[in-house]
Amino acid sequence: MVITRFAPSPTGYLHIGGLRTALFNWLWARKNNGKFKLRIEDTDRKRNKQEAVEAIIKAFDWSGLNYDGEVVFQSERFDVYKRYINELLKKGFAYKCYLTKEELEIIRNAKMKGEEPTIDIRKYRDFKEELNKPYVIRFKTPLEGKICFEDGVKGMQCVDAKEIEDFVIARGDGTPTYNFVVVIDDYEMGLTDIIRGDDHLRNTFKQMLLYEAFGWNVPKFYHVPMIHNEKGGKMSKRDGAVDVMEYKKEGFLPEALLNFLVRLGWSHGDQEIFSMEEMINLFDPKDINKAPSRFNKEKLEWLNSHYIKNSPNERLEIILRDDFGVDILNHDRKEILIDELKERAKTIKEMAVEIEKILNEPSEYNEKAVKKFIKDDVLSNLNEFVTFLKDKNPKLPSEWHDAMHEFLELKQIKPKFLMPPLRIAMVGDTKGIDLAAMLSVLGKDEVIERIGKLLASFEVF
Repeated sequence: MVITRFAPSPTGYLHIGGLRTALFNWLWARKNNGKFKLRIEDTDRKRNKQEAVEAIIKAFDWSGLNYDGEVVFQSERFDVYKRYINELLKKGFAYKCYLTKEELEIIRNAKMKGEEPTIDIRKYRDFKEELNKPYVIRFKTPLEGKICFEDGVKGMQCVDAKEIEDFVIARGDGTPTYNFVVVIDDYEMGLTDIIRGDDHLRNTFKQMLLYEAFGWNVPKFYHVPMIHNEKGGKMSKRDGAVDVMEYKKEGFLPEALLNFLVRLGWSHGDQEIFSMEEMINLFDPKDINKAPSRFNKEKLEWLNSHYIKNSPNERLEIILRDDFGVDILNHDRKEILIDELKERAKTIKEMAVEIEKILNEPSEYNEKAVKKFIKDDVLSNLNEFVTFLKDKNPKLPSEWHDAMHEFLELKQIKPKFLMPPLRIAMVGDTKGIDLAAMLSVLGKDEVIERIGKLLASFEVF
């Protein structure tokens, strides 16, 4: 059975690079009818944040990437790690290193200068005595030969064993290090395939040595290139490297974000839009690109608009209410309003702003729009349009469309002398959804009232 995992550290928010890694692992597990597990790597007690743990869980709930079994917390497994460390000590694969901070500093400074250190980092490798002084526990790496593995994305990867120093597996306070606990957890959780960022590539060689020391099978590794910004540089918050939940706050749908992320580094021909079922059926980590992908906000917005257009109105109404505080569930023209906005909005946040703009009477009018479209004869037209409406009862957009054009023919005027001014009266600007649909949503009484307010502001009638 294929078993994958995602293992974030709760030191900050879950960003989109992490969510993409989780998605790749989730897809591979689901495609193979396997299991996808979630592990919180919270051994760094000083940097861990409980709110970060909660944010990670929320991001998974929102995105729909369901995990199998309970969440595994490394902080609850220190006794397990201690047992395995003792096993390596007994087998002679690890040793206590008594190098002082001063000695380590000498070694570090020499390496930075490209010089041979006067103190050997492996000084205590074959030391048999016990000293009454602080120590760390180091793993004995091979002194010669090569360490190699076949990476599912990058192909054969090798390093000379001598390039890897005897790395620390337990700190001076007894807490285990990242490379050690990852191997223990991945083994005990039954991991078969590990898809992760290529910033972990160097760690893999160390972890392989630990697998071999314990006599365990090594999982299949896939190291995924990082996501770059549009210019090919490191992602920043400005580029979109923010909390996954910020995308929810900005009005992106989870399926749009996942569709966008799956295409960052993986492709299937020229296809851009994938349902979750298609992603599961078509995804294979061996098809992940070797080169970094580039974040493109416009493409994300394009995908989001596609998913908005294809979402049931009822779903959008619930999101608008729950996430943006815009409640139109009982509005008798909500279908017209949602249908119009679905065709133009890039995000649900945009929809929320537009709905508020339409349903709330404008408190001010755009100066440029007023200067361009509001003239004395136009104000007269609006006043006459109010009188014209009193004998009409338009409700549907088509009826409002007919009413406006009947008035234009009656007055023998061009649309620009009625339509833009009407928009300004309704929402304070000339931008927005189809005017007939807007008037239909507001209803005749509200339309007349807003025209009256605009006229009153010019103290003409």
